[in-house]
Amino acid sequence: MKIKKEDIINSLSLVKLPGVNINLIESKLIKNIVVFGDEVIIDLEIKNPSLQYRKKIEVDILKIIHQKVYKKAKIKINVSIDKSKTESLNTKPKIKDITSIIAISSGKGGVGKSTIASNISVELAKMGFSVGILDADIYGPSIPLMMDVENMKPLSINEGDKVKIKPIENYSVKILSIGFFTKPSQAVIWRGPMAAKALNQMIFDSAWGKLDFLIVDLPPGTGDIHLSIVQSLPLDGAVVISTPQNVALEAARKGISMFTQENINVPVLGIIENMSYFSPKEFPDKKYFIFGKSGAKNLSVDLDVPFLGEIPIEETIREAGDFGRPVSLQKNTDISESISRITRNMITQLLKRNKNLPPTEIVKITNMSGCSAIKK
Repeated sequence: MKIKKEDIINSLSLVKLPGVNINLIESKLIKNIVVFGDEVIIDLEIKNPSLQYRKKIEVDILKIIHQKVYKKAKIKINVSIDKSKTESLNTKPKIKDITSIIAISSGKGGVGKSTIASNISVELAKMGFSVGILDADIYGPSIPLMMDVENMKPLSINEGDKVKIKPIENYSVKILSIGFFTKPSQAVIWRGPMAAKALNQMIFDSAWGKLDFLIVDLPPGTGDIHLSIVQSLPLDGAVVISTPQNVALEAARKGISMFTQENINVPVLGIIENMSYFSPKEFPDKKYFIFGKSGAKNLSVDLDVPFLGEIPIEETIREAGDFGRPVSLQKNTDISESISRITRNMITQLLKRNKNLPPTEIVKITNMSGCSAIKK
């Protein structure tokens, strides 16, 4: 069959660009169309460099030509990027004087992510490191309560010609959270851009000083805040928290997938299994695997991600969090030893990561459907 160029143009006028109400022909992104019998060559120049954006347009072109013109048409699409029109790239530098930035993440809520983040921060401080923790869970901040600073308010200080936020400090850990700027009973009802703006203020307009570690307590799931973090900060690694049950493991799998996809590429330092088992006080050697056995450990093997350790269900952990005294402050207990062991394992994986991998790049968010990495 001989395909007419006019039919190709008419069919492409039915393809809408992602996110806008104009078609391919109107957009003038198509630079050339060549037809040889049943073969069609289309030269396309796009402004959005994300892989998802490109693939969406390519699939739509193939589909519409096969549907409207000829189902056996042989189509080749040559795609180039209009670099002169591409928006300027985000080249924010790493925060001055902060050596390592580690995100603590979970696929779903209720698995103890903030509890572990606060305990790891305190444990690092006990080891002699200078540590800060950023509560990036904009919609459900809990770090102020767990670190016993919920009634405190950060002060403003002058650094040169700039006014910056001075983090609250307790247990030798510097702390910032959106919870410091809202009332305890006040819900944070913000759209993504507003939440991202508040987060960036806490990151870049704060006087963190020199830190060996900045721990970032992310909200559960994968969403706007996560994109804002990888856009703003070159994370040195991420730690994923899960319980052993299948529902939590599937969510953790998705969280790991987010960090490891090619255009984000944040190394996952490991998985921590929380609520691994329950041992009654009267039978300390007996273990009840309430949520399943070794689920997160098996997931780490399946995904070839380090397993950092497990933490059992114990009342003292809940009490310590509710009273704002992280359980890692306790001396010579099984739980504090578990936290210490997990923290050491995390540091080991970070050292391996720094030895074997180049510095993580800041990610440029180009639209809601995709992102591409750029150098710091």
